[in-house]
Amino acid sequence: MATIGVIGGTGHLGKAIARRLAKAGHAVTIGSRTADKAQVVAAELAADGVTVASGSNAEIAAGKDVLIVTVPYSAQVATLNEIKPHVGSAIVVDTTVPLVPPKVMRVQLPAVGSAALEAQALLGDGIRLVTAFHSVAAHILDTDAKVECDVLVFSDDVEARNVVVGLAADMDLRGLSGGALANSAAAEALTSILIYMNKTYGADGAGIRFTNLVKAPPIP
Repeated sequence: MATIGVIGGTGHLGKAIARRLAKAGHAVTIGSRTADKAQVVAAELAADGVTVASGSNAEIAAGKDVLIVTVPYSAQVATLNEIKPHVGSAIVVDTTVPLVPPKVMRVQLPAVGSAALEAQALLGDGIRLVTAFHSVAAHILDTDAKVECDVLVFSDDVEARNVVVGLAADMDLRGLSGGALANSAAAEALTSILIYMNKTYGADGAGIRFTNLVKAPPIP
């Protein structure tokens, strides 16, 4: 089992990911800008029978196997700069989607092509960067309900990518390799479309599932 830090883990997605990974037996620590806020969420999870540790983002970033960054696009740069000195050999999983309010139903990728490529430029070539969990409804993930969608995982580091595909499986999700980090742009753009679909068609957490994949893992 892995040691996992969830950076910005007090938000909806971070809490949901921490909950599922902890229930799968991983050693999970929730981080936030302030340790007090992380402690509150850890206590909420403990009341639900889920044990996680807590601390500030900088405190929990060191010495982990995997760091999962779950912050809004507006906080991506500051958060990555905060944890960069502490990452070491950890796999960094960035879930950031470049949503720019108020037009969150419109695809607005950054000039370099994606939030993933912005993260790569900031963290540098020595960091094992993966992106994933762009289009999973956090409010459904934060329950024991079955999540009716696939999780696309992107990275130029094939080994790191496969590790995150495995973590998705531990969370009772079907993780699929989406290829190189540059391909993350497709999943980032898809999130705005899913928000539109939710509103237009009255969905409660629309998602995407790939069909006819002969070699893919079975759907949980």
